[in-house]
Amino acid sequence: MQPKTHRGRLNAEGLRFAVVVSRWNDFLTSKLLLGAVEALESFGAKEEDIETFMVPGAFELPLASKKAAQLGRFDAVIALGVVIRGETPHFDFVAGEAAKGISAVALEIGIPVTFGVVTADNLEQAINRCGAKAGNKGAEAASAAVETAELFRQIGSLNTEGNDKAFSNVV
Repeated sequence: MQPKTHRGRLNAEGLRFAVVVSRWNDFLTSKLLLGAVEALESFGAKEEDIETFMVPGAFELPLASKKAAQLGRFDAVIALGVVIRGETPHFDFVAGEAAKGISAVALEIGIPVTFGVVTADNLEQAINRCGAKAGNKGAEAASAAVETAELFRQIGSLNTEGNDKAFSNVV
């Protein structure tokens, strides 16, 4: 016997997306943004259902993602940025805090907030992950946002009548 499985599909029709993009390393983040928007549109999102919010750097992505999510009009938020390792530990702090913050926003707000932040050791690696040899992490983050938001739409439509009785005594 197989358990009932729910899985999101790559169907963005009727879904709304916020894309929060770091301006730092703009020559790369612009490619992530293009990849994300093209992916969303290929899955059926309309141009008017995608809004972009620009922030100075990757460190600002979590708070801006939270503010966008709190508007209540988006089904998912896609955070995009590029952090390239330098000669100081700055990379570790920025990349780590961006990752933790974006994850915390998703857990707190309850909608998908996907991590499309390229963390690379050098410029060549970053270029490859922004649309060259290793794909486009913006498109990948958009894909994850669509699939998860669509799964959440399915979960929201499940009949919870039977479960309501089980929790009726909980205060």
